[in-house]
Amino acid sequence: MLSCFPLHSHKFINVLTCSSLSLLLSLSPCLFHRNLGKSGLRVSCLGLGTWVTFGGQISDEVAEQLMTIAYESGINLFDTAEVYAAGKRSSLVITTKLYWVDETESWFVLLPGLKGSLQRMQLEYVDVVFANRPDNNTPMEEIVRAMTHVINQGMAMYWGTSRWTAMEIMEAYSVARQFNLIPPVCEQAEYHLFQREKVEVQLPELYHKIGVGAMTWSPLACGIITGKYENGIPESSRASMKSYQWLKEKIVSEDGRKQQAKLKELGHIAEKLGCTLPQLAVAWCLRNEGVSSVLLGTSNAEQLTENLGAIQVLPKMTSHMVSEIDHILGNRPYSRKDFRS
Repeated sequence: MLSCFPLHSHKFINVLTCSSLSLLLSLSPCLFHRNLGKSGLRVSCLGLGTWVTFGGQISDEVAEQLMTIAYESGINLFDTAEVYAAGKRSSLVITTKLYWVDETESWFVLLPGLKGSLQRMQLEYVDVVFANRPDNNTPMEEIVRAMTHVINQGMAMYWGTSRWTAMEIMEAYSVARQFNLIPPVCEQAEYHLFQREKVEVQLPELYHKIGVGAMTWSPLACGIITGKYENGIPESSRASMKSYQWLKEKIVSEDGRKQQAKLKELGHIAEKLGCTLPQLAVAWCLRNEGVSSVLLGTSNAEQLTENLGAIQVLPKMTSHMVSEIDHILGNRPYSRKDFRS
């Protein structure tokens, strides 16, 4: 059975601007929820990611506004958020990551960093702690033991992986079973119209074998799918920043120009469905039932409310429509099962 939060029942709705509120109330009355992999943790199909815009690119006031809009819209999943909209802690799913910085240190040295993160968020625990990118110099057993220790100490309920290969995730699961430790329940992976192989082929096999789910990020490919780069690099865009030189190079490359041409064609489909290109892209990600939640990255209320509107587009993602999109993209990955059938 699908569960949902009421759209406009919470008392903190007064934080919203009038324009944001009118957009918000026009959305579908609720977001549906899915289990995170085969765990018992229920997460909203859309989550709010804060890895780019929070903590520097936007003000605290805007961050609070975005998280309030998200919560009021039925989002209960907040990824690496240091502040969150008012509400009962039990109704929220908060996640954070452990980053490997110094290759000479043990994974257990990172635990004080997690404690500091909890203190900044004024939380006793997070629901999921993610190990971001495995360290090749550290034995897998040590990583799994560190994550198990975090859970046993009450600092997290589950642990997951971020940017791990399927082979690395399988190794972590095998180590956990061998030494009676706790295995990961989820992988955070990049997934959008131009990045499909891992989420559509590799992770489904892991889900059926060991129950690992998929939480995906960058549904708009760092803004490429919004169409803002169709005529070059706008001065105020992310690709114009020094730290995003790699994104600029990607956009102006030959592959980038081909992607822009495909986005023009997809724009016609969006018009036919009565939605925007970003809404089409997010709905396309959601149509994959193997995805537990799609993390949205946004820097203002208008972007967030637009992306939330993808829920209304999802019922229009028929098999015929998906095939039409696949035909334009020309990048549908095939699993071994497809070749056998």
